[in-house]
Amino acid sequence: MTTAILPGCEPYESVGGNVGVLVLHGFTGNPTSMRPLAEFLAADGFTVSLPRLPGHGTSVADMITTGWSDWTGAALDAYDDLTRRTDRVAVVGLSMGGGLAAFVAQHRDDVGACVFINPLVKPPVPEMIDGLHQLLDAGLATIDAIGSDVKREGVTELAYDATPLASAKSLFEGVGVLYASLERITAPSLLLSSREDHVVTSDNGDDLVARVGGPIERVWLENSFHVATIDNDQQLVETLTRNFIRRTVAS
Repeated sequence: MTTAILPGCEPYESVGGNVGVLVLHGFTGNPTSMRPLAEFLAADGFTVSLPRLPGHGTSVADMITTGWSDWTGAALDAYDDLTRRTDRVAVVGLSMGGGLAAFVAQHRDDVGACVFINPLVKPPVPEMIDGLHQLLDAGLATIDAIGSDVKREGVTELAYDATPLASAKSLFEGVGVLYASLERITAPSLLLSSREDHVVTSDNGDDLVARVGGPIERVWLENSFHVATIDNDQQLVETLTRNFIRRTVAS
């Protein structure tokens, strides 16, 4: 990291009971999009960790130097830290954070439960990958921003104003490996899917349901776009997440 953390983008921690919850934000986003959910879970007595993923919440220049191995490493480190402090741990993720939650569940057999919110678990079509490579080969470092896909009036996600192409390439490569082994996810899972999402296509959720190795429930969000944690369905997302963790991990 070469620049200061943007105000409000700091990681969040709350010490509570013997059930831990790891909360993971999305690509080019930061903890602000997940902070309300993390605080809601903390108020219910869970021990909560919401890390700021490498390269996020500072500057686009910082993010260009990071990739999939940095983000998965940070997610695993945060998970392992929670397991040392609590008896069981659930993992909750939005967008890329949902993909990271899946990665953790693939690599840690003791994950108590997963909550996926509009998760990215499937690489884009080959034509999009080819286009990304062409842009990189042409020397382009960034393209337009993908953040703040929010339906709620007056709410804006604090995300980067550009998308680093090298980081996106790393993300798609990592998700490709992740996608090939979704059956390794055996923890009970909850999938929250927005009917209208302009960032992650709904077939990500379809394939997650079809391919995971454990039980999975799906709930459709009717009044939110991609960043559902701060959108019109925020309270529903919070309640469903809390109740699912209570039922699967804390019971």
